[in-house]
Order: sequence, then C-alpha cells, then structure tokens
Amino acid sequence: MSQNEIEQNAAAIRQKYSDAFPKTALILGSGLGGFADTLEGSTIISYEEIPTFPQSTVQGHAGRLVIGNAGGVTIACMQGRMHLYEGYEAQRLGISIRTLYSLGVETLIITNAAGGIKQGLTPGGLMVITDHINFSGHNPLIGPNDDSFGVRFPDMTNAYDPGLRAELHQVAKEKSIDLQEGVYLQLTGPSFETPAEIRMLKTLGADAVGMSTVPECIVARHCGMRVAGLSVITNLAAGIADHEITHEDTMENADRALDNFSTMMTEFLRRISAQPSNGANHKNPLSG
Repeated sequence: MSQNEIEQNAAAIRQKYSDAFPKTALILGSGLGGFADTLEGSTIISYEEIPTFPQSTVQGHAGRLVIGNAGGVTIACMQGRMHLYEGYEAQRLGISIRTLYSLGVETLIITNAAGGIKQGLTPGGLMVITDHINFSGHNPLIGPNDDSFGVRFPDMTNAYDPGLRAELHQVAKEKSIDLQEGVYLQLTGPSFETPAEIRMLKTLGADAVGMSTVPECIVARHCGMRVAGLSVITNLAAGIADHEITHEDTMENADRALDNFSTMMTEFLRRISAQPSNGANHKNPLSG
C-alpha cells in the first residue's frame, strides 16, 4: 500500500465529512453492525466511495464507514471488515487502518465474532482480548517498511492496551454485564476448525478463535495507536459444541449479544473520550 492510496482515501472521506475527524474508531465484526445503525446524526460513506478500500463481501458486513454520535461522543465505525479468506493479501487489510490513522484516529477498538475454547465462555457472551496469537501465516507488515507510519520492528508486548482493558472491565462491572477475558487466536478460514485443531489451539494457549482482528491490530500498533479488542462468543468451538457450526448461528448469537455490547460500548466511549488525548504523539504521515 502506498501513501498515495492512503491520501486518496482520506481525501474522499473528507469530501463527505468535513468536520474534525473522531479520535476513536471501531471495527464492527459479524453481527455487531447494528451498533453503527444507532448512531445519531450519522454520515454514511460506502466503502465503494473510498478509492482503494477493500470491499466487504461477507453476510453481516455492510461495507460502510459510519461517523456519528454515541452517548455524546463522535466516533467512526467500520460497519464491516475485510478478511484474508476473501482473497485479500494481509498488506491490503492495513489500508483502512492507515487511512483512519491519517485522518487523526488515535484509539482503535476492534471487535469480532469468535468461537469459545476456554471453559466458561458461552454463546452470546463477551470477552476482552488480552493478547493474540497470529496463526494465520500472514503479517500485514511484510514488505518494505514505511517509516512515516512506524518502525521496521514494532513491539507487540502490550498489543491490547492495559488501561483500555481495565476500563472495559470497570464499565461491565457497573452495568452488571458478564465480561470474560482471554487470548484470541486467528486462523485464515473460511472453514471452521476441526476438533483436532481446537485441541491443538487449546494447548497453545488460545481461549477463543476467529478469522480476523490480528492484521488490524498489528497495523494499528505499528502506527502507534492504542488498541482494545473485544470478542463476541458466537459458538463453542468444534469438538466442544455438540452440534454443527454455521455462519447463521454466528450471526444469531452475535445479535443476542448486541444489547449488552451497545450498553457497555456507549459508556466506555464516553469515558475514554474524557481522557487526555495522545495527539502529541500522533504524526500524520501525509503532512510531509
């Protein structure tokens, strides 16, 4: 991906939304797109209107950038994402993240639908991501490094910001929402895992498994953005579940979690918006 591509995308978005761009953005995973529909005073931009944004092709991913108000806070929501299994190279998945960063986003909240491996995770439940395992065989930073975005070898020790995780737990406690935590592992997909694979992943330390999130987190951390991750447990993983796993079940259980997710996320956004900005550390690679 080139700076010219990022600039084209940013310019197209600014044509549609000329106000100061939000400092916080969300990527809404399968079944969670309804949160963007609740935003007030929304500006909606189809990914097709953004020159080099990859296009969403999966059911439950509307493929729109929605900028609006949630609980008094202006945010940007990616209503749908792109996946490796759609045929995109990992490097292409970073275009949307770098575009948001170039527009001024400092905090990225990544959500996904995931299969539960750890005992205690149930369909319709929520899990804060404490760390991830990249088992996809891909990395979005492969190739020449663009030093204007970040260093060649970015540190991933605190890939998911400890302060943001603590705030999510605090909000969940106050709202009486059961919020688990654990390690998320990404595979490429699109086939669901076999029971043997799930036994292996459990041995490796995975608590939940999915087909997204890791490339977005890597690119965001490369840019210096703060990242929070949240999984909706939409099914028990193969061999743990006693029934066939389908995408329809994924969508249904994500929908069950939407109310709790919306309640928690709206308050979480309000709180982090009141925190000091890290804008002093935000360098715009397009400013020269």
